[in-house]
Amino acid sequence: MNLWKTVKRHYSLYLMLLPILVYFIIFTYYPLVRGFIISLQEFQMIGRGPFIGFQNYLEVLRDPQFIQVTINTFMISGGILIAGFVFPIIIALSLNEVTQSVFKRFTQTVIYLPHLFSWVIVGGIWIFILSPDGGLINEILTWFGKEESIHFLVREDYARPIMIASAIWKDAGYTCILYLAAIVSINPSLYEAADMDGAGILQKMRYVTLPQLVPTMKIVLLLNIMGILRIFDQVYVLSNSAIANEVDVFMTYTYEKGILQFQMGIASAAAFLVLLMTLLLTFVTRKLIRYDEGM
Repeated sequence: MNLWKTVKRHYSLYLMLLPILVYFIIFTYYPLVRGFIISLQEFQMIGRGPFIGFQNYLEVLRDPQFIQVTINTFMISGGILIAGFVFPIIIALSLNEVTQSVFKRFTQTVIYLPHLFSWVIVGGIWIFILSPDGGLINEILTWFGKEESIHFLVREDYARPIMIASAIWKDAGYTCILYLAAIVSINPSLYEAADMDGAGILQKMRYVTLPQLVPTMKIVLLLNIMGILRIFDQVYVLSNSAIANEVDVFMTYTYEKGILQFQMGIASAAAFLVLLMTLLLTFVTRKLIRYDEGM
């Protein structure tokens, strides 16, 4: 009865939420359930395929290619996660100490711009920068006396670092802006008290700014963890057959199996394994960083 009274009292709010609920049911939850059903079937173009249980999952787990893409994904994702978490903090702390407002706003705009570009544009920029024929990096190396150009994009030893660096270059500015916004909201009296105690710039960063940024750090880290296994765009744009073995990840594996080879059962099983790993990583991270404490 209490539930019915609540619904009756706030029925207008529930009516406004109804279109959103319908949207998620149609475009999120139904495809999710349908994908799980396909992962349990031997997929056929016409008609429903027979149910084969978890055979698709076992086939994926036994596939040497999936094992390799698992290693690649965690290597690349780990690099993006760690470096992409640290660099924005360093940039934000540095920009916070800049007194010239014009230079500060200009720098914020410059480092944020790559986030607005699609990966097609970012990939084109990096291909140009790393090109062996007139690329920026090779031109700089030539000025320092190196005669032979380096073919960065076909060297396996450079493949993963390039994926990590390009991802950080694209998104560090966005994360930096989040930290700067959090820094602005810090109570100025904390800095005044630190000044009275004779604290220097580094001490104020360590004992005032960084502790106040912890809630924002938790949010950024959790958001990064939730999306870190779904990297695809930069790999698809920057990869080639020479380095594919080093940079193919979960999503390229799913794309290859589902779109190119049309093995939808295998692709769906791989996608749900990625989903389970993401949920597990998110749950573990939430517990380790004590996300719900002090938020």
